[in-house]
Amino acid sequence: MDVYELGEGEPEVAVVGAIHGDEPCGARAVRRLVDSDLDAERPVRLIVANEAALDAEVRYLDADLNRAFPGDPDSDAHEERLADELLAEIEGCTTLAIHSTQSSAEPFAVIDSMDEVARAVAPHLPVDVVIQTDAFTEGRLIEHPHTLEVEAGLQGSDAAADNAYWLTRAFLTATGALPAPGADDVVDAGGRDDVEVFRLRDRIPKPEAEEYEVFARNFERVEVGEAFAAAGDEQLRADEPFYPVLLSPYGYRDQFGYVADRVGTIE
Repeated sequence: MDVYELGEGEPEVAVVGAIHGDEPCGARAVRRLVDSDLDAERPVRLIVANEAALDAEVRYLDADLNRAFPGDPDSDAHEERLADELLAEIEGCTTLAIHSTQSSAEPFAVIDSMDEVARAVAPHLPVDVVIQTDAFTEGRLIEHPHTLEVEAGLQGSDAAADNAYWLTRAFLTATGALPAPGADDVVDAGGRDDVEVFRLRDRIPKPEAEEYEVFARNFERVEVGEAFAAAGDEQLRADEPFYPVLLSPYGYRDQFGYVADRVGTIE
């Protein structure tokens, strides 16, 4: 784990990248921030979490770090020990965790539940969608109080790394750690009143097959009887209306993604 600090005093705001070693966008954003030599108005802790997996270009070494919290300092598994160390670093901090995905090029935010931090910060991020994942958060960093995740874009892409940087800048502005960017900067730190919120309801199983396809678009309603994916020659059709989230042919080993409900907007 690589830890940097901006500003003076004990940090109350933290940014975590590279929880997964095959998602380098967060680490690139952290290092870009460090190199930018910004003047922090509140102290900030910037963390590149799983450096060993990042160097090996793999998701994890022994266990999925984002399923390992709160961790175990005496574990034989690298990520179990790392989870314990990481929680100690962000204790008492409002935290942004940066990820990337195989399902969406457009950034979106992920929360455990709609608490006051989510309501205050999410509208100031350059995202149009927030996903509430309270039914599927066991072992994830997002269970830590006052923590938001962002999916910055397609895994391994330069666009995701650039998105991750500007998402982080917006987060640090929203939390008072950095001044608002100038008008010529990419980040939009202004408030939004149309951020849609979707709540995950169920997983979409993926039958065994040699090839997979998806036909539906994430966050767009699928109607009853509509084919939304295929496993080989078998088409999957909706038994009831739903919104697909994190839907992709190969993003998960045993599921296409999630069934979600649209539950409103953040105002």
